Amino acid sequence: MKYAVFILMVFTVWEGFSQETSHEDIKVGLVLSGGGAKGLAHIGVLEVIDSLGVNIDYIAGTSMGAIVGGLYASGYSGKQLDSIFRSIDFETLISDDLPRSSKAFFERNNSEKYAVSLPFENFKIKLPSAISRGQNMYDLFSELTLHTSGIRDFSQLSIPFFCVATNVETGEPVFLKEGSLARSILASGSFPSLFQPVNINDQVLIDGGVVNNYPIDELRAKGMDIIIGVDVQDGLASREELSSAIDVLVQINNYRTINDMKLKADKTDIYLKPDIKEYGVISFDAGAQIIENGKQSAINKIQDLKHLLVVDGVHFREKLKIEKQDSITINEIQVKGLKNYTRAYVLGKLKLKTNERISYKSFVDGINNLIATNNFDAFQYELHESEDQKGYNLLSKVEETKANTFLKLGVHYDKLYKSAVLLNLTKKRLLFNNDVASLDLILGDNVRYNFEYFIDKGFYWSIGVKSRYQQFDKNINASMLLSEDELNTRGINKLDVELGDLTNQFYLQTLFRKDVAISAGIEHKRLKVTSETFVDTSEDFETVFDNTNYLSLFGQLKIDTYDNKYFPTKGGFFKGDLHNYFYASHFNAGFNNFTLAKANMGYAFTPFRNMSFIIQSSGGFKVGDKSTKTLDFALGGYGNNLINNFVPFLGYDFISLTGNSYVQGSLTVNYEFLKKHYISLIGNWSNIEDDIFDSGEWFTAPDYSGYSLGYGFDTFLGPIEIKYTYSPELHDSIWFFNVGYWF
Repeated sequence: MKYAVFILMVFTVWEGFSQETSHEDIKVGLVLSGGGAKGLAHIGVLEVIDSLGVNIDYIAGTSMGAIVGGLYASGYSGKQLDSIFRSIDFETLISDDLPRSSKAFFERNNSEKYAVSLPFENFKIKLPSAISRGQNMYDLFSELTLHTSGIRDFSQLSIPFFCVATNVETGEPVFLKEGSLARSILASGSFPSLFQPVNINDQVLIDGGVVNNYPIDELRAKGMDIIIGVDVQDGLASREELSSAIDVLVQINNYRTINDMKLKADKTDIYLKPDIKEYGVISFDAGAQIIENGKQSAINKIQDLKHLLVVDGVHFREKLKIEKQDSITINEIQVKGLKNYTRAYVLGKLKLKTNERISYKSFVDGINNLIATNNFDAFQYELHESEDQKGYNLLSKVEETKANTFLKLGVHYDKLYKSAVLLNLTKKRLLFNNDVASLDLILGDNVRYNFEYFIDKGFYWSIGVKSRYQQFDKNINASMLLSEDELNTRGINKLDVELGDLTNQFYLQTLFRKDVAISAGIEHKRLKVTSETFVDTSEDFETVFDNTNYLSLFGQLKIDTYDNKYFPTKGGFFKGDLHNYFYASHFNAGFNNFTLAKANMGYAFTPFRNMSFIIQSSGGFKVGDKSTKTLDFALGGYGNNLINNFVPFLGYDFISLTGNSYVQGSLTVNYEFLKKHYISLIGNWSNIEDDIFDSGEWFTAPDYSGYSLGYGFDTFLGPIEIKYTYSPELHDSIWFFNVGYWF
């Protein structure tokens, strides 16, 4: 009997020891801290964990740790995350930059004219809550987590998961463990001042790192025995390292988190601290090296990690199946939050119809179209798998932009208009929900203004009113204004001319696609051209060449698919314009009806990496009375948005070559040697004089040519460009320099 008792005691002790040491019973948790771009090191750690076969039972994360951890928990491997994050353009992702193709013509013109736009209410400037709305981030997360659309409880992911956000109203931590995975990781990573807060369950949430950047205690409470922790947060920076506003904000937040980490690091069983001190929270351009450093930190602890390897036969949680959705079917659409805009307006911008299968890219393009109107601060949406599993139901909520008045600013310098500061006041919903009024006041060497009012009806006929005044003085080719007899009599080649142009238009416009616009209307133009180079009598102080009010009917066709107005790499452009001048005031006593027709087209493509080619051509002619010379074509100079019939032509100064008809072609090669830094080579050729289409001169070898070597930098103020140009006919060179968006 006593032997039996002894054997039973030994078996009991052995079984208890076995239970304490069995790998099957060890629960392994993974906690990932926040740290901005430094958090990419988490991916390197995950790659090592995957290569060893370590089974993770629960993941907790904050900020970038929540983003990486949430995606890993949803079923992605470390290697897949490495591939995904290396392919991301973080500058575009973090900013509110949208593809040019998503913007309607009016919004496109606005984004390519103003450097700064600020809400302006009750004569006070209101700063935005953040630099970025975070819409691009949310669109990416939604696409990457589409396979989890049927999961609301994060414990049901491939690996159970939760993340931390901060309630900005109370300062309390909020632990997100259910709902939309994409929206939760967005909230956890919404760095204050960089991304606007995220609303979840009527709570306004920001980055969880503000209150809990390393949620190890909450993870341990989930029953974890062993916790692997990856700490990528900054230490305190020196005064020399505090070089930006973001650096200062991070430093302020780090006062508390660094002290917390001293305690929490001791609670971590396997503590990893990647060597990434030299990188900052926005060092996304160094992402590849940060990932490698994260991988090395895990390799340094590889013996500790190997102790967590599971025995054969242990059941791993089955990973969710990830299938990239190239196309989706939207069965039902729900839109909440509308006040000033209709459901039809939103669906029209989204280009969505129920029970219609569309590409996922088209779905994202539609969201971009909606956001590009700048009528909405956010478009919150979730795709829920339909009960029949044959599509998705779109549940969305819009946050309409409360501000409808904006103060916009710009600066510019060029050789024609000289220095200028642009002040703009824009008012949306002035008379109707879908209208916008805009007034530009341009101060500088040449005072100008531009007013536009537009009632946007999209693909129906929209209504527009424009009024602008421009002026400049320039030494120009005398043949632009004088007859051949006058040129011979006076012996003058150049005239110092002052030009003032007041143009008013009323027009209708319709869109066939967002890139194709047709417009037609009536135009009033008052053109005044004077010179003090010579006078007709001793009593005159100036010679007036034109001081006429013109009336015309016009039509335009515009197609624009360029991806960038100033440095296009793909797409095409066409603009055709027809003006019939049917009336002139008394100054132009010999006026007879005439028509001006012109067209400009271009095509951009990128056959080699970072090297783009732009082929461009244009032409124009006059039909009818030829006596009015002040509206003839004039070639020369460099720039955009030139008025009337002025056409840029490198190698010659502004308004150097004139005639009532012309053809012109050019080839541009842009090489992007650094991001947004370009070296350009340009050649352009032209024939221009009176009636070249009648004489056949348009089809002969070019009479005029010019070549250019230039440097350009695409900045938030607009392009900064310097060009050295040379004309073989003149045997002379001209420098052109401009700063900022053209206006």
